[in-house]
Amino acid sequence: MGSPFLSFFVIYSLQLWWVVNGRKFSDHHITPIRLDLYRSSDNLIKDVKALVDRHPDVFTMETMRAVDNDYSAAISVITYNNPKRGLDEKLKSRILISFGQHGRELITSEVALHLLSVISKEKMLPNMDLSSLDKTLENLVIKVVPMENLNGRRLVEAGDPCERRNGRAVDLNRNWSVDWGKKEQDFDPYEENPGTAPFSEPETQIMQKLSTSFNPHIWVNVHSGMEAMFMPYDHRNATPNGSAFNAMKSILEDLNHHHCRGRCLVGSGGGSVGYLAHGTSTDYMYDALKVPMAFTFEIYGDLEAPSRDCFRMFNPINLATFNRVLNDWSAAFISLFERGPLLLDRTSDWVPIDSYKELMGRKEVKGVEMIDLGMQEIRTYFRLFLLSSVLLMFMFCSRISKSKCIPSLSSIPL
Repeated sequence: MGSPFLSFFVIYSLQLWWVVNGRKFSDHHITPIRLDLYRSSDNLIKDVKALVDRHPDVFTMETMRAVDNDYSAAISVITYNNPKRGLDEKLKSRILISFGQHGRELITSEVALHLLSVISKEKMLPNMDLSSLDKTLENLVIKVVPMENLNGRRLVEAGDPCERRNGRAVDLNRNWSVDWGKKEQDFDPYEENPGTAPFSEPETQIMQKLSTSFNPHIWVNVHSGMEAMFMPYDHRNATPNGSAFNAMKSILEDLNHHHCRGRCLVGSGGGSVGYLAHGTSTDYMYDALKVPMAFTFEIYGDLEAPSRDCFRMFNPINLATFNRVLNDWSAAFISLFERGPLLLDRTSDWVPIDSYKELMGRKEVKGVEMIDLGMQEIRTYFRLFLLSSVLLMFMFCSRISKSKCIPSLSSIPL
């Protein structure tokens, strides 16, 4: 009698545990990685390199490395820059996009490769205007990180489809310095381990070095798990103020309408998702690095997938949806490339790489920069000259007028 009762108690306890943790005990099916749709991490990087090698006139590729206590990381960075257009690189808008920050979000790296293929014109998007694309790209320098978290991705491929962290169990999107380490009531130490200190992880060290040296005007961190386009902030329920907010909101609403068909959430990460995230890369880019436009894109999510079925939850599992995500979000990035730079001057805290202080500190400024600065100074001096002339004339006329009106002392009766 005791043994059946014990078995019943154990089974009931397990079922209760699964329910409390938001899982159904009967959800035992886990979707495997669709190897007919998704490349392995090694093959994806290999295909990216082959694409770059086919277009050496506009693409370059470098691998950045860092090591900490015998844990090493390597991140491939692809740069698009067309030097044949004759435009000074310093006058171009700079865009930095990172994919694959969480290992389980395989679809993001596939979008990275697809986007690079579109930029190279090896693949075409529906209704894409090549002349318009050329005109847009000639004014840009674009850096793409196809797979930020290679070590975490390899853990997923080895059989852990729910792993989002890096190779030593740190969430790379909690390892940045803005509001690092703060834990909310719903903090999940497994999912959100922020590391031992800001930038403790080699991957984050590489990305900080890359972003600081490149100094982008636009940053996008690409994830999956839902459909959304977020601006700062992640660590508080607030958005930037004034013109910066208006510019970012305008472009996100435009992208949502044309490429997300109105399905995407638009707003701040902290105000839209339902939880606050501390130590994120987007908040660092906006608050610390002063990137004028900083975004987080969530490009896909199956909200009906069981919580244990992580591959299905974060990645399309059929060909039609897979191709739709590739095309829709590549088109969204092309629209961002076209419209984003036009709105940069509407962000109140935008300081371009050749800022006014930098210009004033140089002994020589060439070309358009020198003309612009000189004209500004001439206009300022001319306005001062006009103002001083008017004031002098007013004082002179006032003095003459007073001298005619004041009687002589001899005429005053005593």
